[in-house]
Amino acid sequence: MVQWNVGSQGQRPWWKSAVSPLLVAALATGVATTAMAAEPPAHYRVVGYVMDAKPLPRISAGKLDVINYAFARLDAKGNVVLPSPTVDQTLASFTGLRKISPNLKIIVSIGGWGADHFSDTALTEASRQRMADSAAALVEKYDVDGIDLDWEYPTLPGAGIDHRPEDKRNFSLLLETLRARLDKLGAAHAGRHYLLSIAAADGEFVQGIELERVSRSLDWINLMTYDFHNSLTPTTGHHAGLHLSKLAPADDRAGDKAVEQFLAAGVPANKLNLGAAFYGRAFTGVNPQDNGLYQKYDKYLGDPSWRELVADYIDKHGYVRHWDEQAQAPYLWNAATKTFVSYEDPQSLRAKAAFIKAKGLGGVMYWEHSLDRNEELLDVLDQSLNKH
Repeated sequence: MVQWNVGSQGQRPWWKSAVSPLLVAALATGVATTAMAAEPPAHYRVVGYVMDAKPLPRISAGKLDVINYAFARLDAKGNVVLPSPTVDQTLASFTGLRKISPNLKIIVSIGGWGADHFSDTALTEASRQRMADSAAALVEKYDVDGIDLDWEYPTLPGAGIDHRPEDKRNFSLLLETLRARLDKLGAAHAGRHYLLSIAAADGEFVQGIELERVSRSLDWINLMTYDFHNSLTPTTGHHAGLHLSKLAPADDRAGDKAVEQFLAAGVPANKLNLGAAFYGRAFTGVNPQDNGLYQKYDKYLGDPSWRELVADYIDKHGYVRHWDEQAQAPYLWNAATKTFVSYEDPQSLRAKAAFIKAKGLGGVMYWEHSLDRNEELLDVLDQSLNKH
């Protein structure tokens, strides 16, 4: 996932859209509207990234649909490698949750901020096939349900990773090779459909991706609609805002702008999962105007988890919660220490859930499961999207 600090067909029926008789009739009479362009899914997917840890966090299998294990990496030869021998136990724990929730999908995510060797791996037909074969072997060995690629970012240096202009086309070719190899594996396993997804950011970060072509190979795209403001941006601001604040410059990033960018490029709405952050971004030495929102700062403090925010920040120790109605995002301001914190909470997540439904998106993705407190934020997503 985006970590901007220097030093983050066995498919379930709801993963496909159906055309309703009402829509057919509307199209026949020429009165279909944009809002009727797609039938909303019967179920919105909830995808959670879970980092390896000892012990693993508690996971209520019935509250989410997909666990993305974070992270596998690529070696210099383009083989998929797992970080430690204990991964066997971790993936066995995840796949064991299918006994509780048979439809739960387990995906291995490859990459993350600073992960290298993608550009070299995607460069030639031979190297792409080597990677695809390696990924398929991993999927088969651990009985997982697919692969997620988190290349940050094609054509861009990221955290010092190799990159080249050819990445744009080669990324499409890599995904097409992976899709073909997973389909071949599925044919050998009674027609099982293995999933393929990517994590992607918006704005300039997608200039190195052929979005519409890429989407054809994918089951969905996890939009990293967070980290809009961080240690590398010159001002504070909403790091996961759904809409632009009235104080934001016109070129600032926001969740709705990201979705529109992907839709305009031809990505189907039901292949988009809006991103949610279970952590905040904290800044100090902040100009006090507007309670620190969209102001210069002296020092970036870090990224407190939701658990830490509830325990030590929200309406505690001088931190006062504010709500930006236009952005649909909360923030904290500590006037005594001139500290500003951007974060997500139940209110902002409910707003994101409503937006997902209004836009006919496929669902939501969040980073990262262990940052929650007693699955409070996951409960909000689960209940807002799929409990009636």
